[in-house]
Amino acid sequence: MAAARRPRARSRTRSAEASTCSCRCIQLKRSVDENKDVLQKLNKADEPAPIGNYFQRKEEERQRLEKLTQQLQNLSVTLCRENKTEDGEHSNDQTEPEEEEDDEDEDESEESSDEEETDEEEDESDGENPDINEYMAIGDFVAQQEGDLTIKKSEVLLILEKKPDGWWLAKNSKGRKGVVPKTYLEPYDKEGKGQESSEEKSEEDIDMVDETADGMKIKPRTDSHWSAVKKAITEVNTIDALTTMGAIPAGFRPSTLFQLLEEGNQFRASHFLQPELSPSQLAFRDLVWNSEKGSIRPRPSRVSLILTLWSCKMIPLPGVSIQVLSRHVRLCLFDGNRVLSNIHTVRASWQPKKPKTWTFSPRVTGILPNLLDGDCFVRSNSLCSDLGILFELGVTYIRNSTGERGELSCGWGFLKLFDSSGIPVPPKTYELFLNGGTPYEKGVDVDPSISRRASGSVFHQMMMMRKQPQLLVKLRSLNQRSRGILNLLPETLIGSRCYIHLLIFYRQILGDVLLKERVSMQNADLISNPILATFPRLLEQPDLLDALRSSWAEKERTLKRAEKRDREFLKTTFTLVYLDCVYPLLHSTLLPPFKWAEEESESSRWKVIDDFLKRNQEKGGSLHALLAPESADDPFDISEQAYDFLEEARTNEASV
Repeated sequence: MAAARRPRARSRTRSAEASTCSCRCIQLKRSVDENKDVLQKLNKADEPAPIGNYFQRKEEERQRLEKLTQQLQNLSVTLCRENKTEDGEHSNDQTEPEEEEDDEDEDESEESSDEEETDEEEDESDGENPDINEYMAIGDFVAQQEGDLTIKKSEVLLILEKKPDGWWLAKNSKGRKGVVPKTYLEPYDKEGKGQESSEEKSEEDIDMVDETADGMKIKPRTDSHWSAVKKAITEVNTIDALTTMGAIPAGFRPSTLFQLLEEGNQFRASHFLQPELSPSQLAFRDLVWNSEKGSIRPRPSRVSLILTLWSCKMIPLPGVSIQVLSRHVRLCLFDGNRVLSNIHTVRASWQPKKPKTWTFSPRVTGILPNLLDGDCFVRSNSLCSDLGILFELGVTYIRNSTGERGELSCGWGFLKLFDSSGIPVPPKTYELFLNGGTPYEKGVDVDPSISRRASGSVFHQMMMMRKQPQLLVKLRSLNQRSRGILNLLPETLIGSRCYIHLLIFYRQILGDVLLKERVSMQNADLISNPILATFPRLLEQPDLLDALRSSWAEKERTLKRAEKRDREFLKTTFTLVYLDCVYPLLHSTLLPPFKWAEEESESSRWKVIDDFLKRNQEKGGSLHALLAPESADDPFDISEQAYDFLEEARTNEASV
């Protein structure tokens, strides 16, 4: 009897240990799922310090949690199988003397068996077998919203991702992807038997499956999971579809810099144009008054240069299934990890005879639109040794079949501004070979068919290099006068060279109001000044900035030489021109909202602007247009007049 009890005792011990491990797996998996929920809800604004590669690190963390989930699921399934095997062997090996054991042993065995069954039930309800990827639909499901996949009964699906909220990412035989509720699926066996034979299924199981397919309540998708799934479907499916159709090369990606611009105001020029507070936040760091000259003090910076975008060569053509709305280059200061400045955009031109070549600063009559100006100024005071300029070539497109708009990166290049010893790179023309993927991916070709790592003879390699996509840029040296002008701008800013004088006017007026005319440096009341309150908005509406440039150029032609040398007279005149031309347009209901790369919207806006400027010139000002019966403005808001420098000013960020 004692000998017979030992195997059972060891079996109970192993079952108890396995049960404990299984429970622990379930607890850990639930903890991982909670962390994934928290991770999905995190935004970049929640971080206490700025993170340049925020999305890459967030994705890596998500992948790590997904890997942990799969490992825990595999371990839990293995433990359950071992428990079933041991329990079966134990029941088969029982002898008649064992049946006559004490009631206490039988009770312990029943309790152990109950614990195992409970653990198995919890494990089955908490996760699915990750080894099974093919499932069959047990009922018809019609897509409820964008991102869902319509399925038919008996249709076989390939499961790409099993979400904890019960909505799985699936792919049908036609290659279409979307999410479906897991309650409409059962494991598919190629032999037609399913995961379990029909003999092993009870009538209760069959009834439950039928009820689920016929309209059982679907588990509602949670906001965090659904937002992640929808984003993945929107981005990955679109790129995969376009790549599969041959519409874009394999190296194209969703635009990284465009996504940063869409996040908010952090990477826009209007943000960097505002004054920066000192670490104590009791004074301005980059806005200092010069009492001797009666103006703001110039601020030299580590990087202060002019660069010219010449052209882009051998840029792959998109397919006929998409329509390109805009070709452009976005540039910013970058250290290989973080974006350190605003993101500036320059639109490119191209000719049908040379569709793979993009050019900048075309010769046009009148004032060149600043959006087409390839001459850019760059300023930065960052001490980072890897500081450079990141160039991302992009296209705004619309799919002909669905009308879906998007922004693609056609390649990126990086120009380092300092060598290993900290010496600035010389001013000259640089040919930058473009990389595919995102700026955080290495070794990706824009078009794998013309890989830069092609083997063969030297001549063959030279021919392949000539076919590589590349960007030509030129760094220009500055004379003393040009350097002095740039030193009046913020320490960190990138923009078009054609409107530098307008930015300097704004900074000078800003210095007058905040440093000279304020009652005391401790006074933080709202300031009534329409220019300070609204001028930064012009940097996000380039056509209005062009209207101001045009109006100021016409006014400047009428000024005398002595008036042009009078700084105070120029600021007063500039204020009048601003209030007479662009300030009324900012609040006019006749001006449509600015929309990027929409030809109809751009044409409508410029027509309204041009008509308004012509009437001003004919009537000698905007008063007649403002009092006209057909004139209509937005309801007055205090933000049109009030400037809150504590709200607008930037806090000091330590240089890397």
